[in-house]
Amino acid sequence: MTGVTPFQLAGRRVTVLGLAREGTALARYLAEQGAEVTVSDLKDKHQLAVNLAQLSDLPIRYVLGGHPPGILDTDILFVSPGIPLETPIVVEAVRRGVALCSESRLTTRLIPAPVLGITGSSGKTTTTALVGEMLVASGITAFVGGNIGRPLLSRLPEMTPACRAVMELSSFQLELFGDSLIVGGLSATLVPPGGWSPHVAAVLNLTPNHLDRHPSMEDYVAAKANILLYQGEGDYAVLNADDPWTPRLAKMCRGRVLTFSSSHEVEEGAFLRGKELVLRVGGREGVFCQEGEIRLRGAHNRDNILAASVVAALGGATVEAIGQTARTFGGVPHRLELVREWRGVRYYNDSIATSPERAMAALRSFDEPIVLLAGGRDKHLPWEEWAALVREKVACLILFGEAANLIKNALGQRGPTLHQVATMEEAVVLASRLARPGQVVLLSPGGTSFDAYRDYEERGDVFRSLVSSLS
Repeated sequence: MTGVTPFQLAGRRVTVLGLAREGTALARYLAEQGAEVTVSDLKDKHQLAVNLAQLSDLPIRYVLGGHPPGILDTDILFVSPGIPLETPIVVEAVRRGVALCSESRLTTRLIPAPVLGITGSSGKTTTTALVGEMLVASGITAFVGGNIGRPLLSRLPEMTPACRAVMELSSFQLELFGDSLIVGGLSATLVPPGGWSPHVAAVLNLTPNHLDRHPSMEDYVAAKANILLYQGEGDYAVLNADDPWTPRLAKMCRGRVLTFSSSHEVEEGAFLRGKELVLRVGGREGVFCQEGEIRLRGAHNRDNILAASVVAALGGATVEAIGQTARTFGGVPHRLELVREWRGVRYYNDSIATSPERAMAALRSFDEPIVLLAGGRDKHLPWEEWAALVREKVACLILFGEAANLIKNALGQRGPTLHQVATMEEAVVLASRLARPGQVVLLSPGGTSFDAYRDYEERGDVFRSLVSSLS
């Protein structure tokens, strides 16, 4: 769905809850539109110094170090994706009848160009980046954002109807895309009104994830499904033909459904035929890449390329540009990123693996013996399948962080040589002593970073720095 929704902000009282990347861009936009802006964050001014400096030229009121009830003397509460909707201040806002919105809900209503939205439990960032590269290689102006990169709200002045907006969308963002929302047992007022889905919507896969935030797998899937529910007949859905949730999702689609598969040919979409990656869209079929030409490691990245090829083709990319990108794309930081080869050992940063399922995809990408660094904070997800794969693929396991004992118990008595340390720093030093030439040291934690780091990127940056300093 494309088109700008009129939304009056001048003179309205608005509160932005959370001053991270999205909140900072949102606060600037709202102030520049003439809204009376209040920003509230649990962190204090010293912790938020960088963000506050970016907004120092604007008349914004700050309430830091907590969320007191007074911040709800407002017309609209903008909730950042990092804040659970069941947070007491959000529930109280709904009880008082304060309207809810978010940066991404507002942005998608204002983008003047077709939006290509991508979600899934894993592979979102890589696929989104691939689509952007494929469009640019085709001579199309593409803006990549959403859950990654620079918030697209700050780039609206650069956009025209001829460009494309490629958005990675998380479940936390999508749960605010519906036409209705229940918070704390109460019906919330949402602005702008109505539900919204992108012109091209891709669901890459659905596996248990974020169950520390979503009450159940059903709630998680329902949030993801908002990317499809509000499409029209002229829109497109791109689904994974190999995913067990796809038949259920397909029934929700009002537009045209295309699929991708690495196990069989599909009627329309992309698939693997032998070693050939084939695109079949708009009545035309062509091989755009050989599997052996892909730079990215792992079967999951081959699937990401198949999905990206369909989304990009629907966005106007050429088969030639799609193939060129598939052959040359080197990946996104913190996703099976080769950091260094030292003393015959390759060190890989897969800090993005914040779930056991994602860590399993990384493990399957290697034939070499693996020294695995795992841990962090658990998301209430099952570890049994991960444990079985670790017994098969891992030569040495080094555990760190909050979830270390939980993971150790899931592994049981059978498994690789196991070491437990307090921090990732200790884990890297130990791995450098234990790894032998021809082996791989892999940081693929399986848990979130929040027990020790701001986010997975900071954790990956620290790993990268530690590995680079080995001598």
